Amino acid sequence: MSVLIVGGAGYIGSQTAKCIARAGRPLVVLDNLVHGHRWAVKWGTLVEGDLSDAALVERVLVEHRVTSVIHFAAYAYVGESVENPRKYFRNNVANTLNLLDAMVDCGVRYIVFSSTCATYGEPMEVPIGETHPQHPVSPYGESKLAVERILHWYSGAYSIRHAALRYFNAAGADPDGEIGEDHDPETHLIPLAIRAAFDGGSELSIYGTDYPTPDGTAIRDYVHVADLAEAHRLALEHLVRGGDNLQLNLGTGRGHSVRQVIAAVESVSGRRVRVREVGRRAGDPPVLVADARRAEEVLHWRPTYPGIDAIVRHACAWHEHGRRAADS
Repeated sequence: MSVLIVGGAGYIGSQTAKCIARAGRPLVVLDNLVHGHRWAVKWGTLVEGDLSDAALVERVLVEHRVTSVIHFAAYAYVGESVENPRKYFRNNVANTLNLLDAMVDCGVRYIVFSSTCATYGEPMEVPIGETHPQHPVSPYGESKLAVERILHWYSGAYSIRHAALRYFNAAGADPDGEIGEDHDPETHLIPLAIRAAFDGGSELSIYGTDYPTPDGTAIRDYVHVADLAEAHRLALEHLVRGGDNLQLNLGTGRGHSVRQVIAAVESVSGRRVRVREVGRRAGDPPVLVADARRAEEVLHWRPTYPGIDAIVRHACAWHEHGRRAADS
């Protein structure tokens, strides 16, 4: 009986595939490779295709005897979602309905859903707990919240057991160096800072230096991608054992400012990060930090790599060695 990982050729999906395979579970990856990479599918069978193809989704569930699903497939650029919301609602919401309907029709009852802290919108308090009001400020966040609500109603009507995992800032790379972050365009701070350190001439933009924080730059909660993968495995096991539906934050409960991240990259790499200071981006709150105590209570999940130095060290190793090997 297989686990279907939708979007398993992507950054977090491929790391989760490794985690699931190490736990001894057979798996199949469904990915359209728009943002994922064929080289990242090192565990399980790759089926190249899109959730918009409802017949394909049902065929994969049946042919691979799928009993549970982990769903990562989504567009995830906040700015783009504001400029082109229909792209995001069609892909992130309508295509997810195809997946859920196929699950209902094929008798697949368990799904772990990749959600986001963007469902909360502007924080009213920090750290942010799961009971914080959800008022997204972008179509991206709205699309993820819509799926959370759909899962609620599908659970009642069709007995779909689900876990919605709300990530804060995914970061780092596989500690073994086998897979890592490779986005186009790249928008995440840590790989951009590493690129500025290693690739001569490039600069890192610091968006906002006048926030009400100790050093004036925005603070975020960075959670290691391997720890995120382990949380998905634990959430799936929880559901299969008969556990309740879940909505959980995934973070470390520790915040690091942009300048602290830059300092960590410089310390780990031994190189200077050239920066330029520019104005704030619209909608960027000063501080986003998770209250993830419930994930520890329910899943017994605790980050193995809670420190920024380990996250940066693994990301630097991937930048220097792993990514080049993947491209070759």
